[in-house]
Amino acid sequence: MLLHAMMHGSCFTLKRVAALILLGIIASACPAEDYVDLQTDRDAFTPSTYTTKPGTVLTEGSYVYIDNRSGPSTNSYPELLCRIGVSDRFEWRIGGSYADNGGGYLVTNAEGGSGRSDGTVAYESNVLYGFKATTTEQHDWTPKSCLIVEAFTPTSGDLFGTTPVVTYAFGWQSAAGWRLDTAIRYAYSEGEQSWFNKWAPSVVLRIPVSERWEVHAEYFGSYTDGLLNEEASPFFSPGTHYLLTKNLEIGIRLGWGLTNDAASFFSDAGFGVRF
Repeated sequence: MLLHAMMHGSCFTLKRVAALILLGIIASACPAEDYVDLQTDRDAFTPSTYTTKPGTVLTEGSYVYIDNRSGPSTNSYPELLCRIGVSDRFEWRIGGSYADNGGGYLVTNAEGGSGRSDGTVAYESNVLYGFKATTTEQHDWTPKSCLIVEAFTPTSGDLFGTTPVVTYAFGWQSAAGWRLDTAIRYAYSEGEQSWFNKWAPSVVLRIPVSERWEVHAEYFGSYTDGLLNEEASPFFSPGTHYLLTKNLEIGIRLGWGLTNDAASFFSDAGFGVRF
C-alpha cells in the first residue's frame, strides 16, 4: 500500500511538472504583448511626425487650464481631435473645442482669436478640419517629417473669421528610442483690430522610460507679427504619458511662461484612444 501510494504520488508530481513544462513551452511560443506608442499630437505642443495607421481612428482630448498674468484664467476643453488613417502617409483630421477667455490658445495645438484686450471674459467655440501627410522618412541624416494643414472656424464668440494653420514638423529617433522633434507653425489669426501673423517654433526631446511610459522636455513659443503691440510668448514645458492599454494613453504636461507676454503657468491633462 505504501509503495502504491508513493508511486501514485510520484505520477501525480510528474504529471504536474509535465503540465508546468508544457505551459512554459506554450507561453514561450506566444509572443509577449507589445506596447507601441500611439504617437498622439496632444502629448506636446510639437506634434508627432507620424500619421495614424490606415483603417484606424485615433481620438485625442484634453482639459487645459492657463493662468494668465493679466485677466481671468483660460479653460479649454475637450480639445477634441479625431485623426482618421487613410494610408501609411496620410490622415484626415476633424475636431472641435470650447474655451472661456481663449486668448489665442497659446499652449496647445488648438487655435483661436486673440481674445479681448479689456480683460473681460471671451467665450469661443470652434471646429477644426484638415489633413496630415508624411513628407520624408528617417534615413541617415534625413529626418522623418510631416506637413499639417488645418483650418479653425469659430461657431460662437466675438470673432468669426476662419484661421488657417500650417505646421511642418521633423525629427530623428535614436537606436535607444529617444526622439528629438522640432516644428514651425504658422497661423493667420483674427484680432480685435485686424488680422495678424503668428509664428510658433518648438522643439521637444522625448525619452522612453519603459515600454509603456515616456517623459519629455519641450521649449515652444508664439510670436506675433502685425499687431500694434507685438507679443513674444515662450514656454518651458515638461510632460509625460502612460499607456494603460495598447490603445489607450493618458498624459499630462505642465508649463511656465518665460516672458511677461506669456501666461504664468498652464496644465494640460488628456488622453488618446485608438479604435
